[in-house]
Amino acid sequence: MKQINPSVGESTRATINLWPDAARLLGVGRNTIYKAAATGEVPVVRIGKRLLVPKAALLRLLNGKGPGA
Repeated sequence: MKQINPSVGESTRATINLWPDAARLLGVGRNTIYKAAATGEVPVVRIGKRLLVPKAALLRLLNGKGPGA
């Protein structure tokens, strides 16, 4: 099982940048993270051109509970 990066849980931000931060934490590359965002496998919030992952959703993915669990 993956170890949760303590900086994710301790961050005061509500979102994490899709690339490179969320990709690095999930252990995937650039193309994979963008494909996962496009299919809804990784939930994202679009603000302008930026794609952000809600921290709560990222923590669920890191804990193996899936995007909507």
